Amino acid sequence: MNKNKKSVSIKTPELKCVEFRVESDRFNYGRFTLSPLRKGQANTIGSAIRRVLLGEIEGTCITRAKFHNISNEYSAIIGIEESIHEILMNLKEIVLQSDAYGIREGSIYVVGPKEVTAGDIILPPSVRIIDTTQHIASINKPIILDISLQIEKGRGYIIQNPGYIIQNANNSNYKDEFFPIDAAFAPVQNVNYSIHSYWSENETQEILFLEIWTNGALAPKEALYEASRNLIDFFLPFLNANEENRYGLPISCTPTANEENRYGLPISCTPTDTKGIDFNQMYIDQLNFSTRIYNCLKKANINTVSDLLNYSGEDLMKIKHLGKQSVKEILELIRNIGIDSPGNTV
Repeated sequence: MNKNKKSVSIKTPELKCVEFRVESDRFNYGRFTLSPLRKGQANTIGSAIRRVLLGEIEGTCITRAKFHNISNEYSAIIGIEESIHEILMNLKEIVLQSDAYGIREGSIYVVGPKEVTAGDIILPPSVRIIDTTQHIASINKPIILDISLQIEKGRGYIIQNPGYIIQNANNSNYKDEFFPIDAAFAPVQNVNYSIHSYWSENETQEILFLEIWTNGALAPKEALYEASRNLIDFFLPFLNANEENRYGLPISCTPTANEENRYGLPISCTPTDTKGIDFNQMYIDQLNFSTRIYNCLKKANINTVSDLLNYSGEDLMKIKHLGKQSVKEILELIRNIGIDSPGNTV
């Protein structure tokens, strides 16, 4: 064993966007680097983030369409070049963006002759079309194309039941039924990662290169942020496994009962010294806030406990959608884990 070998400390890894291109409304490209990393870390991070980018990022799609007075998906409408099936396939490709969950309603009502595009879709305020030029149908006669649409936000892929149409084929009211459309919610089209190893300070270090292609509903950097958030959420149960140190803080507990308060801390816990804790490295994800409170804080760009401590109760009340009761919950949690913040009252 070489006693003279120096211990090596790697700097905190830094993420950089080294290239970003918008080749069209529906084609965004981003290339990122993360370094320095220890040997093996780049593959661990690259593999995990790639899986989440491809399978866990939410998107918005048209999932059902109703053609008024049409009884069969494979019908043809005189005066329209495309069959119903072809129009459904075109609707499937429409790229949308939405912050709203649940089913949203849209519609198309046009009079020909006309080239029908995504820009002709009438949408609620919560939904936006990324590329209004996407083709839907070509009407070459003075007829009306009337379509009702259902729009949903989700993740992954949904393959609709192909037997749906057959099961309803004998239904006299079928003309008023929605045709299901296969949904590909994922806004991330492709992800590649590669690793470059190099020798530095007597140790092998690595650089992770990450390439992300999206359909324009999210920029690559936004998709990477969402994927990182999802990964953090996946691992929170492991961070919370130790009830006596749920928040990563030294807490001196002498429980007299098994009862816990709503933050998971034994009622008899008395918070102790928090010196030495780097609140810049402690994220609000670890504080077990409700989804609504968490989202409000994130929108206010409060990411770490250090950010949160800069806000008094009065400041928190000014954050949009954060009510007095929510502010009380935030301040109560801060007090329960032994941290004091400016104006820790409401």
